[in-house]
Amino acid sequence: MSQKEHGTTAVPVQENLRYGVSRKLADKICSFNRVFAEMGGYFEGSTSFEKDVRNLVASTGEPVTFYDSVSGKPLFKAPVGRSVDEFIAESKIHGWPSFRDREVVWSNVRVLRSSGETVSLDGTHLGHNLPDQNGNRYCINLVSIAGNPESS
Repeated sequence: MSQKEHGTTAVPVQENLRYGVSRKLADKICSFNRVFAEMGGYFEGSTSFEKDVRNLVASTGEPVTFYDSVSGKPLFKAPVGRSVDEFIAESKIHGWPSFRDREVVWSNVRVLRSSGETVSLDGTHLGHNLPDQNGNRYCINLVSIAGNPESS
């Protein structure tokens, strides 16, 4: 990713990110990083990730949309083709929210062939593709997908 006005992104992360994530950590991971990640299991600690995801799926019957913490563009929708319990369980096993190919919004996400790094089209570092026996698995930093939808 090329250098931009704010690291690899044009602007800092949004204010008031979802799930109670740290804005300072989000800005560091999203815009000034190509390799590192939030600590494994971060989403299980002081965030509302699991509760919010379960509540949204239960109340709407639809997958949850996860938005870029910088641009607000949709990046992932989950769970798709599996239950919320399966999505949460897989995420807990691996330590980061874990998405499959059907859950990626490909119009806004790219995977770099050389490293497996997963990024948004706006330059936000999201995480990495770590394939397993079930196919591509995108281990994504919660701080990178805690944005609010972009304004129309």
